Amino acid sequence: MRLAVLIPVAVLASVAIPGFSQPAQAPTIAALQVIQPGQWALRSRSDPAQSRALCLGDPVLLLQLRHGTAACTRFIVANDPRGATVQYRCAGSGHGRTTIRVETPRLIQIESQGIMNNEPFVVEFEGRRVGECVARDGGSASSR
Repeated sequence: MRLAVLIPVAVLASVAIPGFSQPAQAPTIAALQVIQPGQWALRSRSDPAQSRALCLGDPVLLLQLRHGTAACTRFIVANDPRGATVQYRCAGSGHGRTTIRVETPRLIQIESQGIMNNEPFVVEFEGRRVGECVARDGGSASSR
């Protein structure tokens, strides 16, 4: 008889409490929502050889410039429209901590440090949006 009372309460709780049975979603990083997609020039503050052009569709790529598109878990340390700090861990290839400061939707500052392939790294970039992405090689966007 006690079981008959508990089952309806559990069913009621799953319906009555919002989010009770729904999967968690990753929080939105406010600063990344401000950054305009397009062609960006990332100028290294310390090593001109690290400067690069980037066709940016999804600004989340700026969080792990040294780890590229590796599947990494992220922990948001700071989050507002003017800046964000994110720590990330990439299984088998290292980890990092990146801070992005948004000066305007077309001008950002990026500082990142961490470990990649068992070697430490520290990079600082100024990013400027320079226009739309340019299609080449049969329609693929450039991303030197």
